[in-house]
Amino acid sequence: MSKLLEVSDLSVAFGQTHAVRGVSFSLEQGQTLAIVGESGSGKSLSSLAILGLLPPQARVVSGSIRWDGRELLSLGDDELRKLRGEELAIIFQDPLSALNPSLTVGYQIAEMFRRRRGARREEARRRAIEAMTEVGIPDAARRAENYPHEFSGGMRQRVMIAMALALEPRLLIADEPTTALDVTVQAQILRLLRKRQEAGLSMIIISHDLGVVARTAQRVVVMYAGKAVESGTVAELYSNPSHPYTKGLLAASPSARDTGRQIQPIDGYPPDITAMPSGCAFHPRCPFARERCRTDEPELRIVAPGRTSACHFAEEVLTHGEAVGNTRA
Repeated sequence: MSKLLEVSDLSVAFGQTHAVRGVSFSLEQGQTLAIVGESGSGKSLSSLAILGLLPPQARVVSGSIRWDGRELLSLGDDELRKLRGEELAIIFQDPLSALNPSLTVGYQIAEMFRRRRGARREEARRRAIEAMTEVGIPDAARRAENYPHEFSGGMRQRVMIAMALALEPRLLIADEPTTALDVTVQAQILRLLRKRQEAGLSMIIISHDLGVVARTAQRVVVMYAGKAVESGTVAELYSNPSHPYTKGLLAASPSARDTGRQIQPIDGYPPDITAMPSGCAFHPRCPFARERCRTDEPELRIVAPGRTSACHFAEEVLTHGEAVGNTRA
């Protein structure tokens, strides 16, 4: 199957500081890819680069982002703006800050139909109400007249999903779509996203929650200190990771299957990207670290069919068997 999205050797910098370093991944039509890692790993910056929405002080310094055969990094602002919403859409982590507090949610959704589809006011409002109804907002005609602060966190997230999906994009990027939501609301949002998956929508899920990833994605990229350190199918990576950082993430995550297992946090803290350690960035926290890890930065390499790892001793990590932190429900 041809690749819908191909990100190759992407690097993003703030001044001279590289926050994303040589990241590569791809996505097929109808597939869901998860990008996971701790805060500051570069996962959100990578997704913002795809959409051309990097903060003003950040810039892409190298790499390629191809969407359906088109090089996105060569497009102008107007061309990118047309693609956003029409073909590419995003759900931001904090819907309250992403929505305009001075406009009703119905107006904000309807505006997309007026500007992008040329719909008249009443037609745009009708379609906005339909979009709200489709994502499970009750009494949508009345709630369309409410402002963002009048919605609960879960309902605001539904509003964001309605806006993102209103123009039927081909790719949805969901940045921490269930953060700060209670377990019941989280399950509702995930069911809503899975319904869209089944209809053929391609998705990139940005998350630190491995349980969410297990329930939504087919493939996963693990990022640490701005680099992709492992990739593979969710099933293979969760059952037998090939990078010590992935193994640590799984051990530090609650498991729905093994409720008696003690959670094991990863020792230490992620590195400061302005003062990266020599060699492998994970070596100060890694139980497998040896002298080579302190001096030589490992390259991302194929360690099994469909799997890559940036660890000098990936094969040894693989032989340790099933990860104790398997989070599949």
